[in-house]
Amino acid sequence: MLPDLELVAMPRGWTMSQSGDHVRHLHFPTSGIVSLIYQLEDGSASEIALVGTEGMIGISIYMGGESLPTSTEVQSAGQAYRLTRKVMQHEFALGGELQHLALLYTQALIAQTSQMAVCNQHHSVDQQFCRWILMTVDRLHSDKIAITQEQISHLLGVRRETVTLTAGNLQKDGLIVCTRGCIALVDRPKLEARVCECYMAIKLECERLLPTQKAPKPVK
Repeated sequence: MLPDLELVAMPRGWTMSQSGDHVRHLHFPTSGIVSLIYQLEDGSASEIALVGTEGMIGISIYMGGESLPTSTEVQSAGQAYRLTRKVMQHEFALGGELQHLALLYTQALIAQTSQMAVCNQHHSVDQQFCRWILMTVDRLHSDKIAITQEQISHLLGVRRETVTLTAGNLQKDGLIVCTRGCIALVDRPKLEARVCECYMAIKLECERLLPTQKAPKPVK
């Protein structure tokens, strides 16, 4: 399959696909993070899943659907290997290792979206923010996140003032440091003690289903 893979850039803020779009490519991120965003008719939206080097973007290609009800937006810049719809469908139909891994990842993604739906409904914004930070740094393989509070409010589906207050409380307690356009995690054990059970539930299910993840080497 190597000759069919094309390395492409994923610039921060890039909308890879909109809700209902016909997905033409499957993307395998080698760095960066892509958010799956669900938007309502009134314009409000929230992140229902995030994908890093452990996953892929465009599962509707092999799941039998033409599109997904979510949009995909690059949260953190990176790169990905791109595969055409035709090649992926052909390889998937062969029933080999790629099909097996793709289905395992789909199960992990379903588990993530289900857990995040419960988290958004039953846990505080403080706990959701902690979960989001930990899930993000795990996928970036870095303790620093380049993001604005406006973007975080969009992902969590809350007001920017709420994000500002929550981030301020976490910083005051010595868990993170906030600067303009950046969040740095400085005390992971304390943040893990503060987060709800949803973070570990998602993490353990991903580790159970998928091959062991290691920090990838930079792609030149």
